[in-house]
Amino acid sequence: MPDYLDDLRLAHVLADAADAATMARFKALDLKVETKPDMTPVSEADKAAEELIRGQLQRARPRDAILGEEYGIEGTGPRRWVVDPIDGTKNYVRGVPVWATLISLMEAGPGGTGSGGGYQPVVGVVSAPALGRRWWAAKGHGAFTGRSLASASRLHVSHVSKLSDASFAYSSLSGWEEQGRLSGFLDLTRAVWRTRGYGDFWPYMMVAEGSVDICAEPELSLWDMAANAIIVTEAGGSFTGLDGRPGPHSGNAAASNGLLHDTLLDYLNDRY
Repeated sequence: MPDYLDDLRLAHVLADAADAATMARFKALDLKVETKPDMTPVSEADKAAEELIRGQLQRARPRDAILGEEYGIEGTGPRRWVVDPIDGTKNYVRGVPVWATLISLMEAGPGGTGSGGGYQPVVGVVSAPALGRRWWAAKGHGAFTGRSLASASRLHVSHVSKLSDASFAYSSLSGWEEQGRLSGFLDLTRAVWRTRGYGDFWPYMMVAEGSVDICAEPELSLWDMAANAIIVTEAGGSFTGLDGRPGPHSGNAAASNGLLHDTLLDYLNDRY
């Protein structure tokens, strides 16, 4: 099995470059922000960070494909880099420090490259420079957090096995209501010990760290999930869609310490 460590080191280099670019414009009074067709914001920093990452990947991994939130898919083949230049753009443009650059390498499995579902994440880096935090993982090598590869702590999910003892993180209420899943979601919030609306990448990283036990979001894109998925699973947790399908391909996500995953899915699919 490939060890992916060279790819992980490259992902850190890409994250370093993106951190410098995004921090240089964070809280800038003249930051330019546009509204995309889906009515979500995009800033000049989102575009600049993705352009920077794409340029470095084209030089370092010219045979690999690249999928990014702002500029779509480029290239073909069994290896695909997936990039969200700023996950949490709404926070970024308002000066809230909870945002991150998400970088993942996905590789085609036995099913080939015929569909997006044939790819699975094998490397992931989540870098949140305004928080001074970074998390990463490579397939078969575990998940870590720290300021560098040389100075890192290994991550492991929690051992909480009772829902009544669990901490549940989510992004918002509106998405669950729009999908007709609000009843199960609210029942879950009543059944757990604690709820907090952290949002974006952060709940998944806290699941990997063991400080949160379960989290879920009703609507996501691949670039929102790929890096999170490999970090959670390498930390010993479970990452699926709300349909229970492993990996980041369901258009939504549920992550847990593994012990509570079936129960989490049962509540969110209103099976209680």
